[in-house]
Amino acid sequence: MRRTPLRRAWLLLLLALVACSGRSSARPAVDLPDRLSDADFWKLSADHSEPGGYFRSQDITNLTSNEMGYELVLGDLTARVPKGRVYLGVGPEQNYTYMAALRPALAIIFDIRRGNLDLQLMYKAIFELSPDRPTFVSMLFSKRRPSGLGGSSSARQIFEAFDAVPASETLYRQNLAAIETQLTKTHAFPLPARDLESVRQIYEIFYQSGFAIRSSPTYADLMAATDERGHERGYLASDEAFAFLKTLTSKNLVVPVVGDFGGPKAIRGIAGYLKAHQGVVGAFYLSNVEQYLVQDGKSDAFCRNVASLPLDSSSTFIRSASGGRFGFGFGRGFVSSLGRMADETRACSPAR
Repeated sequence: MRRTPLRRAWLLLLLALVACSGRSSARPAVDLPDRLSDADFWKLSADHSEPGGYFRSQDITNLTSNEMGYELVLGDLTARVPKGRVYLGVGPEQNYTYMAALRPALAIIFDIRRGNLDLQLMYKAIFELSPDRPTFVSMLFSKRRPSGLGGSSSARQIFEAFDAVPASETLYRQNLAAIETQLTKTHAFPLPARDLESVRQIYEIFYQSGFAIRSSPTYADLMAATDERGHERGYLASDEAFAFLKTLTSKNLVVPVVGDFGGPKAIRGIAGYLKAHQGVVGAFYLSNVEQYLVQDGKSDAFCRNVASLPLDSSSTFIRSASGGRFGFGFGRGFVSSLGRMADETRACSPAR
């Protein structure tokens, strides 16, 4: 049947109305928030955390990294990953260096040990209470700030200056009280007594051990480490890097989650949150956890968990391993390497 111009016009109008009706009933896209309320921060952490588990090395050395080569991949990493993505990681302070380089919109730090959540909360309070890098180092190690340090000071210069300063018990007690007040009153986080006690114990270790929490490398060694071009890139290497992290933590956008990489809840729960908020994973720092996932028979579960995350072609694994094939990637000598998340998890994706 031949359609008249009027009939065609009515048909086009009807199709437009149907399309508009479909769009209005769909759930609107919600972007990642540029700030989390204190309640939302705690909910995001608590709702997706699993019961704390055991890691083979539970001693105090796990309060700091032992990966001296972790900055050598930063040039390649920042070329691969756009700013404003979501950063995922595991473990202690090296995450801040990767965050400072990648400038994520949100960071989630997973760890099977609940103590790492407490460590991250301690860092959060110190970032928020410190106006600059020397004050941060002063508060982290309970050492009075030496004179002569400023915005142009390198990380090496800052730590060399502090090395000559003894730890102060008075400062330690003042700072510990300020940390607890920041967490329990300023933010009003409902921290269980066990977490508060853990924060106290961790902070006391930093006070008593100083830079040598791990004898090699020391905290000073880690902060003075350089990238592949010989430039300091640690999170305390520049005022700009520190300011970014201070802002990110102050907006409650660095969220610790207790979780096993091969567990049923943590990674998948965060995957659901990111998908609901249009978030895409930029990088996932694994350290050498894949080695233990293989030993525990959890590498396939981890692969499926990662495949549930919102990924694209730029999503990148950062791993450090001591040789051999762990999980889906290679580690050669105790060094960092990169891998493409979407490619490496395609075999276990539910879409296959």
